[in-house]
Amino acid sequence: MATRREFINTLGLGLAGLVLGGPSLLADSSGRRTYRVVRGDTLGRIAAHHDITVVALKTANGLKNDRIMVGQVLIIPGVSVISHVIAATAGLNIARGRWRHVVAHHSGIEAGNARSYGAAHRRRGMENGLAYDFVIGNGRDSGDGEIEIGPRWLKQIDGGHVRSDFYNAHGIGICLVGNFEKRRPGVRQLSSFISLVDWLRNEAPLGVKPKFTVHRWVDKNHTVCPGRYFPYAAMKKRYA
Repeated sequence: MATRREFINTLGLGLAGLVLGGPSLLADSSGRRTYRVVRGDTLGRIAAHHDITVVALKTANGLKNDRIMVGQVLIIPGVSVISHVIAATAGLNIARGRWRHVVAHHSGIEAGNARSYGAAHRRRGMENGLAYDFVIGNGRDSGDGEIEIGPRWLKQIDGGHVRSDFYNAHGIGICLVGNFEKRRPGVRQLSSFISLVDWLRNEAPLGVKPKFTVHRWVDKNHTVCPGRYFPYAAMKKRYA
């Protein structure tokens, strides 16, 4: 699988929009530390200790497999954009095999964040508030690329983000703030999205590797979400 940097570049977005030291896995070397491998270490143990993902650790060190040697010095990337997600999820009681899908959405508007969407969803009659599990900001009402964790994920209850009861019960809803009928996702926002989906599919304690899909593929003929400028083909290829 291509690194996030390589993948974003293939979409023609480049990295010019990334501010060094911001909430992204694509940080510069000033945000990095080193660690010397000791006997008994594994990549998983080292990554967990530093609140990063194994994928990020391997990418930072150019590792092609999980093999490391005692005495080897590893670069520890700066704090991951999903470190708080990893920490919060570690304390949850997740039913093994429940979450079989990751469902991408856009908000359809440029304003808003998890709190405002949660309030709006309650006004629409959703007693559990925010319909999604995660919301990724665009820099207007939350940070650009900031991942907000919704109460449905923290309480491990069904979503309310699609018409299908099955996908609400078994799909992790991720909403990117913005209207992608009119524009493409921002670089930071897309980087955070890729980081989150990669982790959910490859490292999260779900007991299954969830399949990637989007709202319009689930609720056919009922929505254009997540918009015409969402990179469908590239995401489908990455998460095939």
